[in-house]
Amino acid sequence: MTADSACLFVAATGIRPQGQLAYTKALSASFGAMGFENHPLRVLAKALRGGGAAIPDSQATPLEKEKLVSYARLQQPSVHLALLVAWKTASRWAEVADLSSAQFLLVTQKEVIVDWFQTPKGRTHDPFKASRFAVIQGPLTTEIAMLFKKCAPFAPLTRLSTSALDSLWGQSVQMQGYTAHSIKRGAVKHLLPLVTSGKLSPHLIDRLTKHEEEGGPGTLSRTTLRYAGGDVDLARALETGKVTRHL
Repeated sequence: MTADSACLFVAATGIRPQGQLAYTKALSASFGAMGFENHPLRVLAKALRGGGAAIPDSQATPLEKEKLVSYARLQQPSVHLALLVAWKTASRWAEVADLSSAQFLLVTQKEVIVDWFQTPKGRTHDPFKASRFAVIQGPLTTEIAMLFKKCAPFAPLTRLSTSALDSLWGQSVQMQGYTAHSIKRGAVKHLLPLVTSGKLSPHLIDRLTKHEEEGGPGTLSRTTLRYAGGDVDLARALETGKVTRHL
């Protein structure tokens, strides 16, 4: 399959624009990871976004940090850990649930570094993106490091799926009205005042949330990232720690 035929495939699905955009982004990332030309797919994705496909039909209610942390501390260690990592990295629940101890490049009480590419879903994406790593620093880092010691080696952080978490919260008085995606929305909302006050650069938030556009301001080229490799020094150089200190 070429990038051109992939575009035709997406168009032929006949699904809603939001679904077409999801297919296009996934195919573009897969082509890029395999070293294939993906320019037509990137153009299609841009056109779909221009047509409003990136606007979701509904949005999850943003979750406040204090509510999340107080709930997390009442849960078993694996769920407790996954909730804190999801908040600190402004991630979707499924991304965090896929993580295992092998994806944590470094764990200390002052710093935790996650390599998203090593997750099962991450391997379908481009490994040479600045958003590949998340450096966790600041509040909750010590708590995450202590919980990490209780993890089973190479097992997923939690077996709790997104739908299972949504169902659990639907039955909880404390979490009524929230969904798994409320974590990421809440983290992003928490960070926005720091952008308007000039304390944080918007492109670093995009990098942490994995929304950074290739070739955008402050990004490193894929070639530079390929030469740098996937180690702790590169993760720190990408500066997501400047964002997580505020979460």
